[in-house]
Amino acid sequence: MSAEMVFVEHCKGISGLDKVILREVRGSSAEVYLYGGQVISWKNDHGEELLFVSSKAPFKPPKAIRGGIPICFPQFGSHGHLEQHGFARNRFWSIDHDPPPFITNNSNKAFVDLILKHSEEDAKIWPHRYEFRLRVTLGPGGDLMLTSRIRNTNTDGKSFTFTFAYHNYFSVSDISEVRIEGLETLDYLDNLQDRQRFTEQGDAITFESEVDKIYVSTPTKIAILDHEKKRTFVLRKDGLPDAVVWNPWDKKAKLIPDLGDEEYKHMLCVEAAAVEKPITLKPGEEWKGRQELSAVPSSYCSGQLDPQKVLQGN
Repeated sequence: MSAEMVFVEHCKGISGLDKVILREVRGSSAEVYLYGGQVISWKNDHGEELLFVSSKAPFKPPKAIRGGIPICFPQFGSHGHLEQHGFARNRFWSIDHDPPPFITNNSNKAFVDLILKHSEEDAKIWPHRYEFRLRVTLGPGGDLMLTSRIRNTNTDGKSFTFTFAYHNYFSVSDISEVRIEGLETLDYLDNLQDRQRFTEQGDAITFESEVDKIYVSTPTKIAILDHEKKRTFVLRKDGLPDAVVWNPWDKKAKLIPDLGDEEYKHMLCVEAAAVEKPITLKPGEEWKGRQELSAVPSSYCSGQLDPQKVLQGN
């Protein structure tokens, strides 16, 4: 790599939408669209795509982009008069030229700060003033970090309440060959059964039908093992107690217009979230939620990798 490497590049993406490309010296990269403040691509140093984006995803506002890492705010799910998963994922964000200080490793050159503020239009459906700051960082080893800071800037003295999720779409070889470690024996709310509460069994989670669950009080680290690709995704999170696991499977996939009929086989959503207990901010208060994604080679299928060590390792 030349010393002239551009760590942060501003350019146009699909449909002429503004995007920022982050690059690291070893060759990993990430692409962030200002529309939705959404990471659309995350590649390792071999140029392999780690996130799933639907082949039918419309990059046409005001439709949300199916894939990558949509941000669900001010609500996860669909309740009341707000649109499904809130409005942050289909608004145009701005580059934040005056971010507050982040506690960060100064060796990271590949990052971008975005900001979303209330608009008069949004105030009609969600009558609050807020500032949502998002930093997306590509670490030296290719790790992808998203840090969100949401502040209540109401001047009328009113608190507001929200739920939140980083809606991660991971690219997997075959959903039937994937397992999740770290959520065993935990309680979850099943969205397929009116959010009834159940307790997960002691085994790692595998997939053979539609899944839409909100695991509560989850550990800060979750591992997603893709046997066929010999790859393990590790999701670390802070300030986000819940984890949503979703795959639509075959019947539901056919009903989703912006998803290919067979694409459910190559995607898995494991989301860092705060859903069960909504967050309330008084005027002037700020909430922070962070996730870090890494992809590590694994040879679990040959029995050489103990997934528990992945979870316990640093």
